[in-house]
Amino acid sequence: MALIDTRQYSRFIDKIALITGGTSGMGLATARRLLAEGAQVIITGRDKTRLDKTVAELGGDDRVLAVRGDVADLADLDALATAARDRYGRLDVLFANAGVASFEHGGDVTEAEFDRMVNTNFKGVFFTITRTLPLLSDGAAIVINSSWTRNRGLPGATVYAATKAAVHNLTHTFAVELAPRRIRVNSVSPGYIATPMLHENVSPEDGAAVVAAVPAGRLGTSEDVADAVAFLASDEASYVNGQDLIIDGGLVSTAFGLAE
Repeated sequence: MALIDTRQYSRFIDKIALITGGTSGMGLATARRLLAEGAQVIITGRDKTRLDKTVAELGGDDRVLAVRGDVADLADLDALATAARDRYGRLDVLFANAGVASFEHGGDVTEAEFDRMVNTNFKGVFFTITRTLPLLSDGAAIVINSSWTRNRGLPGATVYAATKAAVHNLTHTFAVELAPRRIRVNSVSPGYIATPMLHENVSPEDGAAVVAAVPAGRLGTSEDVADAVAFLASDEASYVNGQDLIIDGGLVSTAFGLAE
């Protein structure tokens, strides 16, 4: 009988991880994965009720700290950093995951909607990183949630895709800037993942076309992304820095897709 390498199930013992947007989808799945591997986890979200419910779903133990806040609000980010410092004194993993989406053709995007997406998806990620830098331990890992749309055109994703391209580019700059502290910075670019955000923006009628665009023949799961984030955040990826991992079932590398 083959032996199971149990090391992969304890990669985050004694590690402190911060996950923004941790109440659903990829953020929640990543919180669950890191907890299972021994981490203590801080999650954020804008809705206190959802945060409380998520803590209960994660077991409600003292290894989970929930902090209400909006990543687009610098005062909230400062409060988050303070809460993390007061509770743990440091951070070892940061998953900058919080984001919003809406899909409209460029000519239909209002200034308010432009600001909402840029403030959350780009400004929020940038300042989440910079406001927590003093807490990040030397040798820590940062993972940024980007998107497959930065690689291929998708009608109606003009602003969304631009914000995701911007945060992916941060991986290159921060990887170099933080190299003296051995802090690695990478990103993940999920494809069509079955999350509440996807279901809010893709009608049931369009669902079959979305699946048909993916060579793997299915939507991705939040757990697919959580597995990738856990790898990039672990010591197993100690020589991976400034890179992007596309998790899309082959969508980007083929000639298929809704843009065709």
